[in-house]
Amino acid sequence: MRGTILDQFNQDGYFVIEDFLTPDETEELHKTGKTLCIEAPKDNRKIFSTTNDESNQNRENYFLESGDKIRYFFEKDAVGKEGELLVDPLNALNKVGHALHTDHPTFNKYTFSNRVKEVCWQLGYKRPAVPQSMYIFKNPGIGGEVIPHQDGWYLKTEPNSVIGFWIALEDATIENGCLQFIRGSHTSGLHRRYMRNPDTSASELLIYDRMAPIYPQSNFTSVPVSKGGFLIFCFISFEICKILKPLSICLFLCKKFVILERESNYNQSKTA
Repeated sequence: MRGTILDQFNQDGYFVIEDFLTPDETEELHKTGKTLCIEAPKDNRKIFSTTNDESNQNRENYFLESGDKIRYFFEKDAVGKEGELLVDPLNALNKVGHALHTDHPTFNKYTFSNRVKEVCWQLGYKRPAVPQSMYIFKNPGIGGEVIPHQDGWYLKTEPNSVIGFWIALEDATIENGCLQFIRGSHTSGLHRRYMRNPDTSASELLIYDRMAPIYPQSNFTSVPVSKGGFLIFCFISFEICKILKPLSICLFLCKKFVILERESNYNQSKTA
C-alpha cells in the first residue's frame, strides 16, 4: 500500500483514498459545519474571494492574523452593502479557518487521528506539522470560483514540502464541481507567491509577486471524490475549483515547519 500511494503521488501530484471516513464520521463533520454557520459573526462580516477586487482580505488583519484562530469568511453575494445577510445563514459562508485543527475539538480529533498519521508515514513524513486547516463551503448558486492556482502560492516552505489533505463531506462529482488538477504539474516548480507587501505604507497588506499564469482548461483532469473520501495533493500541483456544491475540510501538512513568510499569516503549530 505504501508503495502504491507514494508512487502515484510522485507521478501525478495527487492520490485519492475512498471511504477514508465512515458515514457516521462524515455526518459528524457535516453537522459541525452547520454549527459553524450558526455561530458565525452577526456583524462586521468579512468576505473572502480569489477573483473579486472588493474583497478585503488583502487589506485587513482579520485574514492576515487568522493562522492561529478560527475565523469566518463569507461569500461576496451573501452580504449586503450594510453588512446584512442576504441568504440563509447555512448558505452564506465561503470558509472557516485556519486553526480548526488546534482550537476545535471535533476537527482536532480527526486531524491527529491514527489514520492521518498512517498516511503521513506512507508518504515518508516522519514529524509533520499542521500549519493550517479549514472547512470549505461551496454552496449552490452562491459559492465563488477559485482561480487556477498552486496552493504553494499561499503557504511556502524551503524546500517545498507542503501537502494538502482534502476530505469530501459530500460527493464531489464532475457535475457539481469537483477539484481538477494538471497531472504531473508538481514537478514544474512554484510559479507565484502571495506574500506580505514590502511597502509598509501601502493599503494592501498582502500582494502577489507577479501576474497570474494562464493554464489551458484542456490541461486539467477532473478528480471526483465520494463522500468520506480523502484526496492527498502536492502543494505545487496546479488545481482549480468550480462554483457548485461539495462541502469539504482541508488540512495542510509540511515535513518541517519553516514558513518563509512566518509572520504574515501562520504560526508554528502542533505536529501530527
